[in-house]
Amino acid sequence: MEIIFFYLVALVAVVSGFLVIRCQSPVNSALGLVNTFFCLAIFYVMLHAPFMAAIQIMVYAGAIMVLIIFVIMLLNLGEAERKRYTHGIVWSSIASLLVLFNVIFFIKRGRVTGAEGDITTFMVESFGHTELIGKAIFTEFLLPFEIASILLLVAIVGAVVLAKKEV
Repeated sequence: MEIIFFYLVALVAVVSGFLVIRCQSPVNSALGLVNTFFCLAIFYVMLHAPFMAAIQIMVYAGAIMVLIIFVIMLLNLGEAERKRYTHGIVWSSIASLLVLFNVIFFIKRGRVTGAEGDITTFMVESFGHTELIGKAIFTEFLLPFEIASILLLVAIVGAVVLAKKEV
């Protein structure tokens, strides 16, 4: 039953991803992206990582999508003239197929390395996902975490400056 549910959610995720690039309206594309984010959160729940699923929904499906919709409304992309270039679609389709065939080729010929990390199943069950992620963020990955927070602050200040009317 779980495998059927996985394939159903995977199908919805792929269709939603396809709608992101094929919808004419940017708002509809953003809604397709939100649906794809929810499917990814379901995958996290299926992998027994509920904290990551909650973060996926709150950060990506919530905050990031609000920023994307804000930019769409700020730039007024709904009225922009759209031109179709079929040669771009053909070349991008050919490139996508080549990448797909390369991925399939390397997956078929590859093998698992057998490398194991420091965190075992026993540690996850005894400490919990959230505590292990928190320890890793604030000890090993403190600098990238702080750099990401500074980048988000710069993005917020930039959005305020762009949206500000002349005083």
